Amino acid sequence: MVKNLMRWTTALTGSALLLAAAGATQAQSYPSRAVRIVIPFAPGGGTDNLTRIMAPKLTELLGQQFLIDNRPGASGQIGTELVARAVPDGYTIAHVDTSFTSNPSLYRKLPYDAVKDFAPISVLASAPVVLMIHPSVPVKSLKELVTLAKSRPGELNFATGGTGSATHLGVELFKSAVGLDLVHIPYKGSGPAAAAVLAGHVVMTFASPSATAQFLAAGKLRALAVTGDKRNTAMPQVPTFVESGIRGVDSGTYWVALAPAGTPRDTIATLHGAMAKVLQLPDVRQRLMGLGFEPIAGTPEEAAAHVREAIAKWAKVVAQAKIRSD
Repeated sequence: MVKNLMRWTTALTGSALLLAAAGATQAQSYPSRAVRIVIPFAPGGGTDNLTRIMAPKLTELLGQQFLIDNRPGASGQIGTELVARAVPDGYTIAHVDTSFTSNPSLYRKLPYDAVKDFAPISVLASAPVVLMIHPSVPVKSLKELVTLAKSRPGELNFATGGTGSATHLGVELFKSAVGLDLVHIPYKGSGPAAAAVLAGHVVMTFASPSATAQFLAAGKLRALAVTGDKRNTAMPQVPTFVESGIRGVDSGTYWVALAPAGTPRDTIATLHGAMAKVLQLPDVRQRLMGLGFEPIAGTPEEAAAHVREAIAKWAKVVAQAKIRSD
């Protein structure tokens, strides 16, 4: 009996060692093929711009292609669900924005659990959102826009990157702060929303600096105010809402990299290490900051804490501002 037990224990120990060795080999070889980064928004927005700057550098650093897959729709839910259901091997990950943490408060039922179904990799960057209008609108300042909107209740419209996005929350907070009646028109990302304003189909939008900097510089859009407690380095001429006399418009964007829950910790560590290195590269930092991003590269633990805290924060904002999903 004792001999049999010893043989069984020895066999288990041997199997455990083999499994551990196999796991170590797998971790050391990751990635051994292309990695897909799912962006749950249309091209041209902040998430897309950030990822397209990072992806080639990740490819250089880890020796495998990092491919971008735009899957817009349902305020980011379609692409995000795809990642939640993916095999947790590190070969399908997501880059999400603030809508990921506001959606749990805006939608009674999501096709995934924002905490349980994901393994956070890193908080990649942050940026304010900017209120901008089409140049044909006869206002030059935020104060003038408020006066115009109050004189025409229910007539002026605004485009956003989707219900629950930072751009949507920003405008809703703006409406609440000054008592405006504006019409919401959601799009599948801040890029298409900005394009609608550029074409003159919509009066105004909130967008990340990266999605609109070139149009502002060319005079095709007019920026009136930026969120945050200080002016943004990419557009220092644009005053903050507080400078313009309006408080309470506390909306900005944070971008987070996520993997499916159950992804090996060594794989998460490899991805985080590579992302942190890329975000510290001088040329990458210069490009990102020139577009209004603030690189962060938080640890997986910090990213997990950020997700939990942001979900709680936006739950309060959504309730106080009485924001409802469309």
